[in-house]
Amino acid sequence: MKFTFRPLTLAVLFALPAYAHAETLTTDDVVVTAAHTEQPLKIETDAKAPRQPVPAHDGADYLKTIPGFDVIRKGGSDGDPVFRGMAGSRLGILLDGEQILGGCGGRMDPPTAYIFPETYDRITVLKGPQTVLYAPGSSAATVLFERNIKREAGWHGHGALTLGSFGRNDELAQVRGGTENFFVEGTGSRSHSGNYEDGNGREVHSRYTRWSEGIRFGLTPDDNTQLTVAANRSNGQAAYADRSVDGSKFERENYDIKFRKQNLSDVVESVEAQGYYNYIDHVMDNYTLRPATGMKTAMNPDRETKGGRVAVKLALAPQTHATLGADYQTNQHTGRMTMNETMMPYEDMPRVDDAKSRNYGIFGELAHDLTQHDRVIGGLRLDRWQANDQRADISINMMSTVANPTAGKERSRTLTSGFGRFEHDLEGTPATVYAGLGHTERFPDYWELISKESATSFSAFDTKPEKTTQLDIGTLFTLGRLSVSLSGFYSNIDDYILIQSNYVKPMGMMGTRTTTIVRNVDATTWGGELGASYKLTDTWKLDGSLAYVRGENDTDDRPLAQMTPLEGRLGVNYDDKTWSFGSLLRLVAKQDRVAVDQGNIVGQDIGKTGGFAVFSVNGGWRPKQGLLIAAGVDNLFDKNYAEHISRAGSMLAGFTQTTRINEPGRMVWVKGTLDF
Repeated sequence: MKFTFRPLTLAVLFALPAYAHAETLTTDDVVVTAAHTEQPLKIETDAKAPRQPVPAHDGADYLKTIPGFDVIRKGGSDGDPVFRGMAGSRLGILLDGEQILGGCGGRMDPPTAYIFPETYDRITVLKGPQTVLYAPGSSAATVLFERNIKREAGWHGHGALTLGSFGRNDELAQVRGGTENFFVEGTGSRSHSGNYEDGNGREVHSRYTRWSEGIRFGLTPDDNTQLTVAANRSNGQAAYADRSVDGSKFERENYDIKFRKQNLSDVVESVEAQGYYNYIDHVMDNYTLRPATGMKTAMNPDRETKGGRVAVKLALAPQTHATLGADYQTNQHTGRMTMNETMMPYEDMPRVDDAKSRNYGIFGELAHDLTQHDRVIGGLRLDRWQANDQRADISINMMSTVANPTAGKERSRTLTSGFGRFEHDLEGTPATVYAGLGHTERFPDYWELISKESATSFSAFDTKPEKTTQLDIGTLFTLGRLSVSLSGFYSNIDDYILIQSNYVKPMGMMGTRTTTIVRNVDATTWGGELGASYKLTDTWKLDGSLAYVRGENDTDDRPLAQMTPLEGRLGVNYDDKTWSFGSLLRLVAKQDRVAVDQGNIVGQDIGKTGGFAVFSVNGGWRPKQGLLIAAGVDNLFDKNYAEHISRAGSMLAGFTQTTRINEPGRMVWVKGTLDF
């Protein structure tokens, strides 16, 4: 068997252990399986904690270590996260309160492509439509990447270095200094990997190099006041094994200002306001990261996003608390391209506006304690969406365009979302049971309105909004050394936005044409997650989890596509606060419920897949407080496998084309982290 070397963190994640009022994942220095009191349907994890398997530099690869998540792989980075079989804008991704959207019409740069997880302090996942405070339309889950603000004097730093297989090396440095009244914080990161090899030793076109830098200034004149101003930049390149072009530019500029004031009165607990600006400039081409075959082609979409939010937290009574607020976001998307970069560089081409959208939302959420053991939480949100189709023409292939039948058209809709949840703490037992019903209406996103066609038109601009109604139930309890969390859901989706590829479209006297279309169908999904943790001793612990989702396309009377198969994770961990050891066994069942050529904006079903098992081990050493050295081997037995939902491999000179993009084979990694 081939032995290669690569790195990352230490820790094993395979459970959702919980205490009463909690379904959380947090961490000490190494093991990502401890828990603390939070709320049902909420998972919280330390973004800086080392874990296994070693994530890539982006947000999607980090999220896949959380049960219920998977990633649609396209190469070594920039995969799309999937939760409970749902991807794209059904997942709301926020970075310190900002919603960042990609520019590429082919999802080369999903929002998580611009996230460098270890530069944040915590990651929170809010399952289902059980909140209205954040990104609208997030029917599957809302994911928050957040940084802390502390009022303290002195200098503090965090550094990390990862080395490993396939030329993997990551570097991170964060330094913060100031007084109790003022601070400045600087962050820099770089991540690089060469092409990895799968379990059969075949090289996969997957190399990448990414970097980011940021600075944040803060005023904290007292314990109740915070004002921060931040600026961030990032860029990089990434090779893709699923298509004929690579990403040669992922430039992002971001500016953000936040204000928060707490304890204004007995009624007003806090007031917060935020404004932000994001600009994404993305380039994909067929010559920077691969040998050019034929003419050099390049595409250069960009997106400008402006947004803001205000929220007020109120203590209406000792047992009643509420949050009221409003948010807005505007997006302008443009594009330009060339079929001959040598003779007609894309840099000299004018940018052409193709889509503009905006949303204004108001929201309110209330929590009320009925008794010492019972509480209700509910919320309501109204969103006013507006979209403009600015395309004069539509490209139907690389060489042909047609007039856009919806050119200049404007759409607007008022959408309603809301939820209600009941929670009960069992008397005499640290346990909570809960049940919640939520409804979310999601306006079609750019990839559904602009990037595809419909079955009857060259434009899909008339696609209907998607409406999801979901029941969430679960329990959280601790019995001695045993902690268990169980969450289940049943979802009914009207006008589910389905993407169908290889659709044969009649063209009148011109015959037929094969293309990708957008359709509205009715669908049903159900499933859930089970997590358990058992402390054998003060130093030994067992962890385990199960995640399952099943979907039905009720309109077509067939399975709903891109559903991840049943997955289980089992682990054994030892930690005496100086030395630690761990193992992770990941078990994935076969998936024979497929709908070939149907799916989401990221990918479509290819066919059935068999199950697989992957075993990984790790160890760590803390020679002193603040210093951790960890090492591990992912995929110890060099298993050759691919995720069911991963993209199909593309034909690329010098590489073996595979049915799906295979996952990395055996990888060895070493990571050091230092806090000072």
